[in-house]
Amino acid sequence: MPRFRFAAVLTAFLVGMLAASAQAQNTSQERRVVGDTGGGNNNQDTFVVYDGSQGPNSNGKHIVLVSGDEEYRSEETLPALGKILARRHGFKCTVLFAIDPGTGEINPNINNNIPGLQALQSADLLVLFTRFRDLPDDQMRYIAEYVEAGKPIVAIRTATHAFKMDSSETYKRYSVSGGQWQGGFGKHVLGETWVNHHGAHGRQSSRGIIAPGNEDHPILRGINDGDIWGPTDVYGVRLPLRESCQPLVMGQVLDGMQPDSVPLEGGKNDPMMPIAWTNAYESPSGEKARVFTSTIGASQDFASEGVRRLLVNACYWAMGLEDEMPEMTDVELVGEFDPTPFGFDGYQRGVKPKDLQLGEG
Repeated sequence: MPRFRFAAVLTAFLVGMLAASAQAQNTSQERRVVGDTGGGNNNQDTFVVYDGSQGPNSNGKHIVLVSGDEEYRSEETLPALGKILARRHGFKCTVLFAIDPGTGEINPNINNNIPGLQALQSADLLVLFTRFRDLPDDQMRYIAEYVEAGKPIVAIRTATHAFKMDSSETYKRYSVSGGQWQGGFGKHVLGETWVNHHGAHGRQSSRGIIAPGNEDHPILRGINDGDIWGPTDVYGVRLPLRESCQPLVMGQVLDGMQPDSVPLEGGKNDPMMPIAWTNAYESPSGEKARVFTSTIGASQDFASEGVRRLLVNACYWAMGLEDEMPEMTDVELVGEFDPTPFGFDGYQRGVKPKDLQLGEG
């Protein structure tokens, strides 16, 4: 081979090797951004991790909280819940968000991108607060693997209609009109799917009344009638709930938007709708999962101490840790919490996960 041809071939080979190396490095960096939640290469550009090692009961349990709804500010509720679970109770918490891939900002209107779901591979609990997500298969598979392994779930508000998998045949069963799963994820796993607004949206708030006979349930420890309140309205459910479900809290529709508003007169409160219940979900593998659902839990609802205690207690119970719960669970907020009013397209612009990191102290 002539020297000039050999030199050209060698040069092309070396350029190709350098390009391949650069591509591999970029791919590795991209994987870390998308969801490497372990080890020293943890890149929190698309999620945030709250270390539970400073909590009084640090126990190595890992909770993954997945947000992504356009209306009720799950991107505010779940970081606030994660901070409490980490700082007050010692759980490691990874919080995931709907991310705009162009800006890296949290944008709940992006319904097809929640980076970091690989974290579910090491999760002891999934806390889900999403609405009509249409995730690509390479993200959705982590949720499906977790759910169908029969692992515990705490579901909040719009999680009853968490998915609308228009782009996926593989996971169509999770959609509200899921076909294989009648009622989709909500009905099949949680016990109920979206029905309607039972209270008048934006005009009638919700007060929690303990379901008769369930006063001693561990999830209700330290909670009395009226402690649970939120400005979001009561969701409707089909009564009675399926036999595998146990109603815990009933939603009293209030004629107004204040905690002391009077109960609405008429049939809306006779009977009252459950706003918190458990379900014994049996997975395809035969595993029985502890599942808890609360249709109250928007960021404004989370300002209520009773709502916070309900959700924290539910996390303990779902993981089988009810014996470790105190009589009055510590649910004091960690850091500032100024919830945004619920409403479509009302999210705070320009926020990235790194802005939600928890400082020392």
